[in-house]
Amino acid sequence: MDWFVVSPLFVGLLFFVAMLAGFIDSIAGGGGLLTVPALMSVGLSPAQAIATNKLQSVGGSFSASLYFVRRGAVNLREQRLNIGMTFLGAVTGAILIQHLQAELLRQVLPILLIAIGLYFLLLPKIGEEDRQRRLHGLPFALVAGGCVGFYDGFFGPGAGSFYALAFVTLCGYNLAKSTAHAKVLNFTSNFGGLLFFMFGGKVVWGTGLVMLVGAICGARLGARMVLSRGQTLIRPMVVIVSAVMSAKLLYDSHGAAIAAWCHHLLG
Repeated sequence: MDWFVVSPLFVGLLFFVAMLAGFIDSIAGGGGLLTVPALMSVGLSPAQAIATNKLQSVGGSFSASLYFVRRGAVNLREQRLNIGMTFLGAVTGAILIQHLQAELLRQVLPILLIAIGLYFLLLPKIGEEDRQRRLHGLPFALVAGGCVGFYDGFFGPGAGSFYALAFVTLCGYNLAKSTAHAKVLNFTSNFGGLLFFMFGGKVVWGTGLVMLVGAICGARLGARMVLSRGQTLIRPMVVIVSAVMSAKLLYDSHGAAIAAWCHHLLG
């Protein structure tokens, strides 16, 4: 088993990439947009990059979750059903991705992320304060935990935004409270997906553990800012991250067509 694969210099750079990604992820999600391309750029295969990214993501999401729980922003006892359904969904998704192509999700996801960004941009009052809850118990756990958890295990990008959106729209939580609860479920789905990738032997442990430390540092700083600055920080971050993720995924899927269209337009 290769513990590092890449050179010490690149491992050091990946530490700082993971720190930045952990900071962004704890506030708005989307940190994987930095870490997965960075891992692939230093020589890891796509499977190794995704698996190693799960390892560092577990560190960041655990750090943020622990901070929120200790500060009383999340009551784990109340989230047991949500956590259980999230774990089940994530493991199922991680198993299924080995047998199915994720191309359909890749095509649809930019539209969903744009919708999330516009939702928070055009409805500035959403998430300012707690509102009436729409779903309780098992129905909410199936939607916010099972479905989003399955998506995180199956594909992944933007899962944190989907968790937060579910807590805002279905639970009626304010944006800061939703972000705190979303991070607990995000950790659960990251951990569930990581377990499966560990059995597959794809995790580059040395590199991933160094990045895990970086992600923990970044996530702790981001979590503090969520509770101290709340909506004034989270809303613009969600909008920006959603836009960047959408652009990145659109380019990954249609980069050649977009480049040809731009060349034709300019030429």
